Amino acid sequence: RFINDTLGHDKGDILLVELASILQRVFRASDVVARIGGDEFAVPLTNSSCLTVEKAGQRIQEAINSYNQANPNLLLNVSIGLAVAEQGVNIHHLFKKADNNMHREKLHRSQSKRNAIAYTLKQALEARDIMIKGHTERLKKLISVLALVIGIPNHRIKDLCLLAQFHDVGKVGISDRILLKPDPLTPEEFKEIQRHCEIGYRIAQAAPDLMPIADWILKHHEWWNGQGYPLGLKGEEIPLECRILAVVDAFDAMTSDRPYQKAVSLEVAIDELQRGAGIQFDPQIVKAFLQIVKKLKINRLLYSSMFLG
Repeated sequence: RFINDTLGHDKGDILLVELASILQRVFRASDVVARIGGDEFAVPLTNSSCLTVEKAGQRIQEAINSYNQANPNLLLNVSIGLAVAEQGVNIHHLFKKADNNMHREKLHRSQSKRNAIAYTLKQALEARDIMIKGHTERLKKLISVLALVIGIPNHRIKDLCLLAQFHDVGKVGISDRILLKPDPLTPEEFKEIQRHCEIGYRIAQAAPDLMPIADWILKHHEWWNGQGYPLGLKGEEIPLECRILAVVDAFDAMTSDRPYQKAVSLEVAIDELQRGAGIQFDPQIVKAFLQIVKKLKINRLLYSSMFLG
């Protein structure tokens, strides 16, 4: 369900097919592997001891671990419920017992697994686009400096740094053809890439570690004048954290080499931020950030050594 909610049903269907294939390989040809619900399977084993059933569960988990190692971009997260019939127990009671055990394991593992999947999705995105990781690290450090100057409390700065890491995680649901395209996007392609805000929001909503920043992920492309996306918010309707990220993100994008454009000079970047103040950016955030830039005399050489060294 996590994959359905975040990356879409197409990806979820792929995982269901993979799981069915794994189960068929793990069990004997004579065993019945049955899909009994949206994302649930049952395998009744006849004349099997408790030890035999437990070993079957271990084989399933080992096969899933092997699959995940080979497919880090689309992980299988499976909870297993086992039950062995005692004398006089009918098939319905046995099924209910296995189902209860499965849900108990799911509750026990759910939060940590969902966090792990979210972090893995971010790593998969970084592997697809090598520019992202360096960009993220620079954002975290610049945002921390700006937030301190503005007077943001420390606990909120930690969440801001988390936003710097995960604001674009939804791009994992966008095809490489669009995400890595060196030429300008068509209107249809731009509409598709805009979906990353909502995809990222769903990923964050499903991962306990990221729930505090889910709303910011959704709104991090809103513009001060209301011309951003996806909600068309304007002014102080946009969370402060998103307004901070917007300025720092734009500055780093302009002053860093990208596959589709070379870095601009510090002077050009400053001019662009000033031009965007009151349009794309919160004017007060731009003013505070440019004071930092000018005070530290950040250029590309100093930027890499000061903030990455």
